Amino acid sequence: MHLSAILSGRAFVLCLAAMPVVAHAQATSRTKIVMLGTGTPIPDPDRSGPSVAIVVDSFAYLFDAGTGVVRRASAAGKAGITAFRAPGPRAQPNPRFEKIFITHLHSDHTMGLADAIFTPWIQGKRDPVDIYGPSGLEYLVQTILDGNAEDIRERVASAGGPSREGWQAKVHEVAPGEIFKDSRVTVRAFQVPHSDWPNAYGYRIDTPDRSIVISGDTRSSNAVADACHGCDVLIHEVFSDSGFFASVPAARQPYHRAAHTGAAAVGSIASRARAKLLVLTHQLFFGASEEQLLREVRSTFAGKVVSGKDLDVY
Repeated sequence: MHLSAILSGRAFVLCLAAMPVVAHAQATSRTKIVMLGTGTPIPDPDRSGPSVAIVVDSFAYLFDAGTGVVRRASAAGKAGITAFRAPGPRAQPNPRFEKIFITHLHSDHTMGLADAIFTPWIQGKRDPVDIYGPSGLEYLVQTILDGNAEDIRERVASAGGPSREGWQAKVHEVAPGEIFKDSRVTVRAFQVPHSDWPNAYGYRIDTPDRSIVISGDTRSSNAVADACHGCDVLIHEVFSDSGFFASVPAARQPYHRAAHTGAAAVGSIASRARAKLLVLTHQLFFGASEEQLLREVRSTFAGKVVSGKDLDVY
């Protein structure tokens, strides 16, 4: 990502150039996995908050909504992802999502929800969005809508303003099992252990030509391997084992062990899962290099593994 500042009189304009999209997916596949954000609560300018788009044909399904999600989607649209492309050469970007699925309610996974609800509406979306996730999601979304009541009122009342319904959200608090199905995707939620959260989910997504599992945030368990069971792509969170022991204070280590999965353990999970491709995300390097992180994973996984970056496409 390149950041340039332009000073002109009193104007101070920050120009954020889009990061290049790196494509790993077969061009003929109906299904594309777009890593809109691979970050953590650490404010790394190269990694937006956790967000993955599963795009089937020209329809996008969003999994988690971290900071920067809509602008990352716009960047993906400019790079050729049809679901996020502007409707014309002179048209404004207007990325939108068919459905939104939230793994758990940690703020780094939900701070982009307001963006994902309101920005597509302001840019012309007319229908309410459906949002799926664990208990507590209804309250979170309602507070977002209530907190923006004046914004909604003013925009709807303005001449030529956005639609009267497109800002609305329909929340579905779900339990493990099949939670959504249409002609393009079947989504199943499964429980994962993440710190003290009573409900944290991973998701399995089956499309006409691919099977994908997203771990969400989780410590090591059998749940992810069981859900994958030979899946085409496993997207798993990770922390560097060497970085963890070298830099995480002893008082903080029990929390991270209860919340996240070390690199060697991720490799073991991928091996048991028989994943055809392992994509690392939400990487907590703790000072280790990307090469070291990959070596740690490969110590227990002989298959194909990549360390995901924002705007990678698989």
